[in-house]
This record gives sequence, structure tokens and C-alpha cells, in this order.
Amino acid sequence: MSSVPVDATPSAAEELLAISEIQSLFARRLRVMDTKQWDRYAECHTDDVVSESYADVPDANRPQADGQGNKVVGAEALTKAISGLLDGDTKVTTVHHGHMPEIELTSPTTARGIWAMEDELWWQHGDVTEHMHGYGHYHEEYRKVEGRWRISYRKLTRLRVTKTPGFFGYLRGRL
Repeated sequence: MSSVPVDATPSAAEELLAISEIQSLFARRLRVMDTKQWDRYAECHTDDVVSESYADVPDANRPQADGQGNKVVGAEALTKAISGLLDGDTKVTTVHHGHMPEIELTSPTTARGIWAMEDELWWQHGDVTEHMHGYGHYHEEYRKVEGRWRISYRKLTRLRVTKTPGFFGYLRGRL
């Protein structure tokens, strides 16, 4: 029985399969987040995932890690941070879309990608519906762990955000 060296160049079919698996992973993460399936969210990420996706959140409510705001480290910590923002005392309805992925395999077990994104978030504040609509890009890195692709790094950059004046009001006293 022969083994394939770690630095072996993947075939075109293996590259296409890896890219397809990464696209499915990305879509699953967005669906799991939007449907609030927090018991499945962590499994989309490596145990040591780093997320820098909270730049729009007011400073007092941004997650912090290693003394740095806008940073979460670890799959469980990320699940806790995102579920706390979207599914705490105030339920925030979300719709996330990822478009036009640029995925590059950097080795047989690592890859990086950039996705155009659009998200919309709503929550009810008495008779007022607060709303945010954002456009930008996810910059991600992926690692194959035990035969499955996982997200190991994510940074959200936004090009444009429109929101109602009270959109972040639901965060007062949280996190």
C-alpha cells in the first residue's frame, strides 16, 4: 500500500472536489448561522479558528482575544460570540449570502478564499423594526482536518453598510 506525500500536487479532479467541498462548507455555515443551529456551528470551524468579523459592532460590545478587539479564537468561543450577538435576549433575524468565490488550494490540506457577501439583519424594537444591510467580502482560510474541510480563519471586510439609527441598541448591557 503506497501513501501520497503531503506535498503531492493534487490532480484537477482532486482540486475540483476540494473546491466543491469548501463551497458546501461555506454555504452550510451561513445556513446554520441564519437558522440558529448553534449545536452545528462549531463543527464548521477548526478548534483553533480565528475570526475577525465584528468591526461594525460598537467597541464596548466587540469580542476580544489576546488583548485585541474584533477577534475571537476557538470554535466554541466563536459559537458563543455569534450566538450571543444574534440569539440572546433579543432575537436578530439574519440572511447571509456568499457569492462569486475565489478559492485557491495552497496545499492538499489547506486553502484560502475570498467571497463577495451581502447580509441583512432585523430585530423588533417595540413598533420599530431595526435593520442593517451590509455588503463586502469574507476573507477565509481552510484546513482539512480528519478528512473534512473546516474554516480556520475569517475576516469580514465591508464596503457599505446601511442601518437604522437604533440598530445596535439591542446590544446594550450584553457581551
